[in-house]
Parts: sequence; structure tokens; C-alpha cells
Amino acid sequence: MKNRNVQTVSSKLIKTKLLLGGRLAIHVPSTVPFSGIGLKEMLGKYGIVYVKPDTGSQGIGIMRVERMAKGRYRYQIGLERLDFDTYAGMYRSVRRKMGKRLHLAQQGVRVLRFEGRPFDFRVMVQKNAAGRWAVTGIAGRVAHPGKIVSNGSQGGTIFEAARLLGPAAGRAGAARTIGAMRRLTLQAADRLGREYPAMNELGIDIAVDRGLKPWILEVNTRPDPCPFVKLEDRTAIRRIVRYGRRYGRRYCLKCDKAKSGT
Repeated sequence: MKNRNVQTVSSKLIKTKLLLGGRLAIHVPSTVPFSGIGLKEMLGKYGIVYVKPDTGSQGIGIMRVERMAKGRYRYQIGLERLDFDTYAGMYRSVRRKMGKRLHLAQQGVRVLRFEGRPFDFRVMVQKNAAGRWAVTGIAGRVAHPGKIVSNGSQGGTIFEAARLLGPAAGRAGAARTIGAMRRLTLQAADRLGREYPAMNELGIDIAVDRGLKPWILEVNTRPDPCPFVKLEDRTAIRRIVRYGRRYGRRYCLKCDKAKSGT
């Protein structure tokens, strides 16, 4: 029987299935347990697939697999890129990288880029004094040059959300997109909170595609506040710390690997 009193859930598959099972599904990339058949089918349908460990954090172990022209394949992990003439050769190599851990295959979203580098957003959602979910911070995360993940621990650069969305959406479009992200994350928090009512905070990773549609990439039930430490405006991190104190959460605010954007 499921323990509804837990405050953290480590399995990405469990959290993703909860979101795929409701009205939020159109904003959640298709996600399945990793298998050779599943990966091939998803590559045929989407062209790009992210293979990620079912548990873990900081973007460690995530691979970007791509179907290229003329039946070729490529995948990247960290700064390493490998090309293959056949699906079988690529699959064997990916399996070796995975080791024995359970992995997922997730539909690749063609995200917006900043100076050629992919970016996404970390949205912090916390319960307020009345027990209601509130968005307490949104930070943009730009991937380290040459990498596929935006995590600060992987050398990502942190920006205000509007700064990243402005070039693609304009000022008004950026405001609308940020509003859509806020609504989406509150809906996701409500869905997960009904299943696990003891949860007090979530760090939700949102990507925005080239049509300005937001996608929920991942939900973290013990989120690192690092991105918000790097923002020049300290309002969000002060609010996050204040909300966390209400339910006994203490944060490490040391954030050495991420960079601050300008």
C-alpha cells in the first residue's frame, strides 16, 4: 500500500505517471521504462529521446539520443558524443553506459536556446502558512557550452526567466509564458499533493519549446535552492528560505558550480 505520508518520492517514473494520468498529460513528454523496442519506437516518432536514470539528481547520467539522416544514430552524455551507423551498435553502447540502474526513455522536446545553448526553468512551489501551494521562485537555467543538461551542478548559468524568454517571445509573450508556467506548476503540485499530502515543496523543471508551449520535464521532491542563490534579485531565495522554515526545512545555500548570468 502506498505511503501517503512520505515527503519525498525518488522515482521519476512514479511522479511522471501521476502527471500523465490527468489533464496535465498534454504538457508532459511521453515517458516509458527504458527498453530496446521502446527506445527505437520513440526515436522513430520523436527523433530525439532522453535516457535518464529513474532515480538521481543533478543531471547525472542523462543521455540525449538522436536519430540522424541515412539511418545513423548519435548520443551524448556529458561532453562525450558518439556516432553509430546502426541502431544495434548505438543501443549496445547506451546499455553499457546505463549499468544496472533502472532508466527511463523520455520524448525529447526541442527547446528554446540562448546563444546556441538549451535552457529550461526551475520553478519552486511550496506550501504557505495556510497549507496552500504557492510559486515562490522561477529561475532560468542555461546549459554549460557543449552539454545537454542545464543543472547548475553541471556548470549551468542562471538567469532571470524573462531575460531568456524575451528574445523569442518579446516582453508581453515572456510574461504570458511565465504566467502559463506558474499555473502549470500549481496544477502539478495540486495533483502530486493530493496523492502525497505530506509533501511541502517541489522543484519542477519546465522546458519551453519553439512554439512557447511549456513542458514538465521532471519533478523534484527535495529540491536544491541553488539556482535562486545565483539570481541577482534576492527576493525569491529569501521567500524560499522563509517558507521552508515554516515546515522545518533548512537549505544549504552554497552554490559553487553554477554561474550567474547577466
